Amino acid sequence: MGRVLDGILHLPPLLALLLVFLLPALEASAFVGVIIPGEIGVILGGVLANQHKLPLLAVAIAGISGAIIGDSIGYWVGLRYGDTLLSKIPNRVLKPEHVRSATDTIRKFGGKSVFIARFTAALRALVPGLAGMSRLPYSRFLAWNALGGLLWATAFTLLGYLAGSQYTRIERYANYIGVALLVLIAVVLWLRHRRNKQAGDTTASTTDSDD
Repeated sequence: MGRVLDGILHLPPLLALLLVFLLPALEASAFVGVIIPGEIGVILGGVLANQHKLPLLAVAIAGISGAIIGDSIGYWVGLRYGDTLLSKIPNRVLKPEHVRSATDTIRKFGGKSVFIARFTAALRALVPGLAGMSRLPYSRFLAWNALGGLLWATAFTLLGYLAGSQYTRIERYANYIGVALLVLIAVVLWLRHRRNKQAGDTTASTTDSDD
C-alpha cells in the first residue's frame, strides 16, 4: 500500500484532492473499502498539505465530505439492493465473519454503530449498507455518520500532515490508530459524563442542605 501512496503523491494536486474525496466516498458506497481503506486518501491529503501542495482546510473538507456522502450512498444502496449485492460478492473479497461482525454491531449499538464503524476498517465499508438493510432511520444514521466522518477525516488529515515524509508508518498502523482514536473518544466522553454526574450530585447535596 505504501507504493500506492507514493505514486499518488506525484499526481497533480487537484487530482490528488479528488482522490482524497473519492477514496472515502467509494469505501462504503461501492465496497471499495474492502480492498483499499479510505484513510489512505485522507492521509495522503495531509502529506500533500505538509508539502504545501494543497491547503490543509481543503483536504479536511474533501475527506469529511467524502466520508459523509459515501456512507449515505452506502445506506441507500443497502436499503434497496443490500441482499442482492451481498450475495454476489465472493467470500474471498468480503469475508462472512466481517459481515457477521458488522451485523452484530448494528444490533447491539443501533445508530451508534455507524460512529463506531467509522474508526474500524473491517466494519467501515459494511455498516452503512447493513444499516440501510436493517431499516435504521436515516435521520439517526445521518447524525452519527456526520459526527464520525468529521472526527475521523479531521484526525487522519492531521496525522498525515504531522507525519509528512514518514507517512508510511501511519499508513501501516492506520487501523490500530483508528481503534485508538475511538477508545480515546470513549474515555473522554466517559470522563465528561462522570464529571457532569458529580457536579449534579454536588448541586443536589447543596440544595438539600439549604432546605
